[in-house]
Amino acid sequence: MPRFSVIVPVFKVQGFLRACLDSVLGQSFHDIEVIAVDDCSPDGCGAILDAYAARDPRLKAVHLPENVGLGRARNAGLPHATGDYVLFLDSDDRYTPGLLRAVADRLDATRDPDILVFDHVRTHWWGRAGRSDAADLLEQAGADAFAVRERPEYLRLFLVAWNKAYRRDFFVGNGFQYRPGLYEDAPVTYRAMVTAERIACLDRVGVEYRQRRQGAITRTPGRRHFDIFEQYEGLFAFLTERPGLDWARPLLFERALDHMLFTVARPERVLRGDRKEFYRRIRAFYRRHVPPGFVPPPDSRRAEIRLLALAPYHRVHLCLGLWRRGGDAVGRKAARLRELLARQVKRCWYRLQLRRRLDPALAVYSAGHSRAVTGDPLAIHARAAELAPQVRGVWVVQPDAVDQAPPGTDFVTTGSWRYYRVMARATYWFNDCNWAGDLVKRPGSVHVQTHRGTPLKYMALDLLDRPGARHGTNVRGILRRGDRWDVSLVANRHSEEVWQRAYPCHFASLRSGSPRNDVLVRGGAGRGAGLRARLGIGPSETVVLYTPTPRDYRRGRHVWRVDLEALAAALAPGHRLLVRLHPSLAGHPDRALVLRDLHRRGALTDVTDERHVEDVLLAADALVTDYSALMFDYALLDRPIVVHADDWAAYRATRGAYFDVTAEPPGPVTRSDEELAEAFTSGAWRDAGSARLRAAFRERFCEYDDGRAAERVVRRILLGEAAGATSDGGNDGGGGDTVVRIPRALDRSARLPEYS
Repeated sequence: MPRFSVIVPVFKVQGFLRACLDSVLGQSFHDIEVIAVDDCSPDGCGAILDAYAARDPRLKAVHLPENVGLGRARNAGLPHATGDYVLFLDSDDRYTPGLLRAVADRLDATRDPDILVFDHVRTHWWGRAGRSDAADLLEQAGADAFAVRERPEYLRLFLVAWNKAYRRDFFVGNGFQYRPGLYEDAPVTYRAMVTAERIACLDRVGVEYRQRRQGAITRTPGRRHFDIFEQYEGLFAFLTERPGLDWARPLLFERALDHMLFTVARPERVLRGDRKEFYRRIRAFYRRHVPPGFVPPPDSRRAEIRLLALAPYHRVHLCLGLWRRGGDAVGRKAARLRELLARQVKRCWYRLQLRRRLDPALAVYSAGHSRAVTGDPLAIHARAAELAPQVRGVWVVQPDAVDQAPPGTDFVTTGSWRYYRVMARATYWFNDCNWAGDLVKRPGSVHVQTHRGTPLKYMALDLLDRPGARHGTNVRGILRRGDRWDVSLVANRHSEEVWQRAYPCHFASLRSGSPRNDVLVRGGAGRGAGLRARLGIGPSETVVLYTPTPRDYRRGRHVWRVDLEALAAALAPGHRLLVRLHPSLAGHPDRALVLRDLHRRGALTDVTDERHVEDVLLAADALVTDYSALMFDYALLDRPIVVHADDWAAYRATRGAYFDVTAEPPGPVTRSDEELAEAFTSGAWRDAGSARLRAAFRERFCEYDDGRAAERVVRRILLGEAAGATSDGGNDGGGGDTVVRIPRALDRSARLPEYS
C-alpha cells in the first residue's frame, strides 16, 4: 500500500500534461501511485497517459467512456486509490520539487491527521506571482493539529481540492463526493474541514497553480456560474443530516455568502444581464438558510450581507454602485488631492529651509535606496561617532523600513517634514546609491558617493549600448544625480577608472578603500563566530556561501543557475551551505518556492535577511558566486572562491562586463552543476592553483583596503585633514594628485572648491 495516491483528472490539456505528470513522478519521495483519469479528452491526452503508464508502473491510466466533468472525474479515480492519503492535482498544474517528501514528514510529525493543507503559488504566462492569501494562516498554524471548531479562521483557506492531503479512510469513510458543475471544490472542502477532528498545516508552497491565458472555466462568463447555488444547497443539506455540526452552520453560511457575492461582482463570471437574477438567488439562499441570531462578521462583506436581508436588487445595486464607484472614486480623488497639497506645502517648506545656512555639524546617511542601515555609510557613521562626535549623523530611511534603524539611531523618514529640513541644512551627504532627484545640491555641501562594491558589470553610461540591461533605467537621470557628487570612494584603480568613465561628472576620487570592509581586513572573528552560533553552525563545520546575482535577460523572473539541493548533498559531511540572494531577489516568489523550503528542510540555510553581509562573509569558509561584487569583498579574507559561470557568454552579451572574470578569476571556474560538485569533492576549491589565482586577484582588486578606510574618510571629509594623517601613522593609501582638500567641518565660512 503506497503512502500517497495522487488523482489527476485530465481533459484537453495535452500541452501541459507532461509537465504535470513529471512534477509528480519526479518527486524525491517515491512511495506513491498516480491515478490519471482521462475524462474522454478529445486531444492527445489519452495517448500521453498510456505512454507514461507503460514507462512507469506507478501510474495507472483510467479512460472514461464519456465526459463527466472535473468533479466526477475525481470521483472516478477514488475507487482505484489504495494509498494512506489521497491528493488531487489538476492536470495543468504542477507540484513543486520536494513537496511529497515534505508532506510525508509533516504527516509523521503530526501523527497522521485527517487533513494536511499546504500553500500554492499562482503561475501566470509571464511568470509567477506571490504566495496565496492564506500564507499567513499557514505560517501561524504552529506544529500541532487542530479542529476548525477551535480555530474557525482556517475555513478561509483556499477552496480547492489540490492544496490538501486527505487521509483516505477519513475521506472515503465519510462518503465525500464531488458534485457535477462549477464550484465543486467548495462543498467538499467545507464538509471535510468541519468534519475533521485533526487538521495540520504545512507552511510550504506545494503547487504551481497555472493561470491560463485563455480557456479557464472560472474566467468564462455564462450561466454555468449559477451552479454555485446547487453546490451550496448540497452543503447545507449535508449539515441538516448531521445535527452534530450545527455549530458550523453560521460559519459556513457566512462563507457561502462571501463566495456568492464575490462571484456576482466579477464580470468575467456573471454576465451583466444575469446579475439581477443571480442576486435574487443569493437573497433566496439567505432567507432559506440564515441561522437564528446571525450577525455578519466585521469585515469588508458586512455591509453587503446586511443589505441582503433588507433591500431588493435595484436598491442594493444602486447603493453598492455608489459605494464602490462613487465612494471609492471620491475617496481616491480626495486622497490624491491631500497628497498633492501636502507635497506642495512640503516643497514650499523645503525651499524656505534652503534659505537657511548649512549646518556644518550635520551629516546625513543613506544605504540601499534608504531601505537599510548598512554598508559603507554605516561604517563611516560609526567611525565618525568616535573621531568627529561634533558632527551629528542622521539616517534617511523609507517609512516602511524604520525597523532597519538600530535603537538609539537618529533617523528621518523620506517625505517627512523633518526629512526636508535635515536635507536642506546638512553639510555632509553619504550614500551608496543616489539621492532623490528633487533634492538640491547646495554650494558648500559635500556629497560623498560610497558605491556598493567594485564593479564587474556595466554601469550608467556604459549601459547605452546594452538595451536589455538599460530597460527601465534613466541614464540621463542617473548622470544628473551623479553631477551632485563631490567625492567618489574607490577601493582600487580599476574602480577609479570605471567610475570616471561610467559617470562623466565633476567629482574627485578618494582612494580610501571600502569602509564596510574594514572589519574584514582588521579581523572580525567575533562577528563571524557570533553569526555561526546564532545559526547553529558548529565551530568545526565548513561553511560554503553561495551568492547569485540577478540576470537582466531574465528580468522579472529568477532562474536558479545552481541546483541547490544537489550542491548541498554533494558537499562532504561536516559542511553547511548558506545562500544569500541579491537584495532585488529577496522578495521574489521563487525564494518562497525553492529557497525557504530547502531552509525549512535543513538542506541549507537562507541568510538573505541577515542585515550585515560582512557578518555572513566572516562566517563563511568558502564563497561560490557567479558575477556578484561580493567576490571582491570576500577576497580580502584570503579564503577560497569558486566562480560558477554557466551563462557567462549570455550575461556578458546582455549586461556587459569590464573584464573577463572567467579568464582572470579569483579561483576555479565551473560551468555546470557537475563541475561545481567536482570542484568540492576533488579539493580543487582550495588547492594550490586556487590560491595562486586568488593572490593575483587580491593584488589587483584589494589595493587600497587596509582596514582604515572609514577612518580615512572621516579624517579627510569631516575633519579636513591632509593625506597621511591616520591614527597609527601608516600610509593612508590616497592618491594625492587626484584628491582635493576637503573643508573643515566647523569652518562655517569654508566653500567647497571646484573638482576637476
